[in-house]
Amino acid sequence: MATTDEQERRRRGLTAWRGSKVLARTSADRTVGERLSALAADASSVHDPDDWTDVYGGGVVADLERRVAGLLGMEAAAFFPTGTMAQQVALRCWAGRTGDATVALHPLSHPELHENGALGAVSGLRTVRPTSEPRLPDADEVRGFPEPFGTLMLELPLRDAGFVLPSWEELTAVVEAARERDAVVHLDGARLWECGPHFGREPAEIAALADSVYVSFYKSLDGLSGAALAGPETLVEEARVWRHRYGGQVFQQFPTALSALLGLERELPRLPSYVAHAKVVAGALAEGLAAATPWFRVHPEPPHTHQFQVWLPYGAEVLDEASVRQAEETGVALFRRWYPGAAGTGLPPGISFTEVTVAADGLEWTARDVREAVAGFVRCLGQLVR
Repeated sequence: MATTDEQERRRRGLTAWRGSKVLARTSADRTVGERLSALAADASSVHDPDDWTDVYGGGVVADLERRVAGLLGMEAAAFFPTGTMAQQVALRCWAGRTGDATVALHPLSHPELHENGALGAVSGLRTVRPTSEPRLPDADEVRGFPEPFGTLMLELPLRDAGFVLPSWEELTAVVEAARERDAVVHLDGARLWECGPHFGREPAEIAALADSVYVSFYKSLDGLSGAALAGPETLVEEARVWRHRYGGQVFQQFPTALSALLGLERELPRLPSYVAHAKVVAGALAEGLAAATPWFRVHPEPPHTHQFQVWLPYGAEVLDEASVRQAEETGVALFRRWYPGAAGTGLPPGISFTEVTVAADGLEWTARDVREAVAGFVRCLGQLVR
């Protein structure tokens, strides 16, 4: 449970962020009333407001499932309340079909870092790791892995390694290596929507490499929450059964489904512009930090998507305080939250990192704006580390 001091720091940070110029602002930064008002005002642009609400699916939820299946070039898709559940179900279904409950994935993948061992504890799955490098495994590592596995799971992009992606050639080669081992391929595509510019491919062409794919509706599309699992119709039908068993058969989901449709309508077409401008922002950040600090890293440079990391050799608490002070004193919030480096990420000891996202608000930032913001941040940092 958060302490009073932690709650106060969070309120202070949210207040500072809300009133500042930022590179990305999500609907999660709005109040409940603001969020409800915006959804009510915009919903009619993506679905008939006179339609009946969904009851355990159907209606707007079914419309969303059809839309996602079409965008990904898959036979069918099923809505899930969370991506964690969607992937649990997908991997469990594949284990039953292949007869092999072993899943090959990266140690920095979401199930390994952020789900409290759920694959093993809940679904009886076993995980193996073809590589521990801060990147996805390559074809040789998959082809030469000494243990059998039934499913290869690839997270695109690999968020905790810095939102990194392989090249298209590397991705197709690793998929082929898995096929040679008679393994199925599942894509953790929580952020698949913004991978297209890096690969030079549409979402359906990327998804076509895999047997199944999960996508999120809130990470890049700014929906309320929710996810979808897409793949062969027989797999999706089986997944619906397991969704019910896992407690995911929610009575009504129309607000979440409407917000997802709005994201597909509004944010999806804009993601390429975010990805392109992230390269401008990252380059200007590097220029500004090079002129003001003895050591830093922008990772990867250039970014593979519209998100990337910045590394600095200070404690996360000090960097958080500098970020809030900059927002309070200048009305500009360059960074939001800092984290201490974790094992396996490639960060040297004593290094903290932050994740930078460039979205609609960030398109207004010029390279000069970014460099000036870096100078302001470094001034605030200097007041704390003298």
